[in-house]
Amino acid sequence: MRALVISGGGSKGAFAGGVAQYLMQENGCEYDILIGSSTGSLLIPHLALGEVNKIYNIYSNVNMRSIFDVSPFVVKNKNTPNETVSINHWNVIKQFVKGKRTFGESHKLLEYIKENFTISEFALLKSTACEVVVTVTNLSKNEVEYKSIKDFEYEEFCEWIWISCNYIPFMSLVTKNGYEYGDGGFSSLVPIREAIKRGATEVDVIVLETEVQTRPKKIGRNPFSLMIDLFQTLLTQVEKHDITIGKLAAKNKDAKLNLYYTPTQLTDNALIFNKDKMKDWWHKGYDYAKNKSELMSDNLQ
Repeated sequence: MRALVISGGGSKGAFAGGVAQYLMQENGCEYDILIGSSTGSLLIPHLALGEVNKIYNIYSNVNMRSIFDVSPFVVKNKNTPNETVSINHWNVIKQFVKGKRTFGESHKLLEYIKENFTISEFALLKSTACEVVVTVTNLSKNEVEYKSIKDFEYEEFCEWIWISCNYIPFMSLVTKNGYEYGDGGFSSLVPIREAIKRGATEVDVIVLETEVQTRPKKIGRNPFSLMIDLFQTLLTQVEKHDITIGKLAAKNKDAKLNLYYTPTQLTDNALIFNKDKMKDWWHKGYDYAKNKSELMSDNLQ
């Protein structure tokens, strides 16, 4: 059984889409299991249906208004080399006044998911043998949970996809079934082990971060941006842990892992959705997978 695992990474999911497009359309990879965390959860239903062009259009047209009904960010000098991101003080203050626990709200993302993943597509995907699984973090129980399309109806599965992407405290905190949930990446950013537990013997893993840090990070100049940088540091450690555990699980089960990292650092803030940059990252992902595949073929000869 072959599995595709896509890590979290916000807007960098466009890069993963390009990698997956090459693997599926050019390498002819067919997947029995697809598992996503955070942005990976947005990609996998469409990839499982073979709708690569549709998910490309989704990622190349999404913007901040598609995600946030209350955005905690202000993007200045858009689409220029001097583009900067700062706190939207007015929106954040309004959230505090309302007694909210997050800086922003992302209910528009749930609407966007339902607009682009239809009931008929859900029914078709659920009727196949393919297993599609999204990763969420149960904050109340402090543990990871995996939600398979086989276990839910349309509305609830769309909610799990949405919850998997909610990077709190910048996006919505969701209460469901008496528990509070957030981004799957907080507990399992690269769910390799889960794919192997479900029977995968070969796993293509797309990690939306560089394998090694290529340059020193610029640490935020205010508490808000510093928090983003701190979260990224913590998630990097989760990523390394997941990959280490995944490699051990693969070794114990004699499963093959194919790891695809981003060759360069794509962005300092993956919560900013710039459609022009995301189009570029998609094509970079495709070219990267192509070059890596050709290199692997040459080494086998």
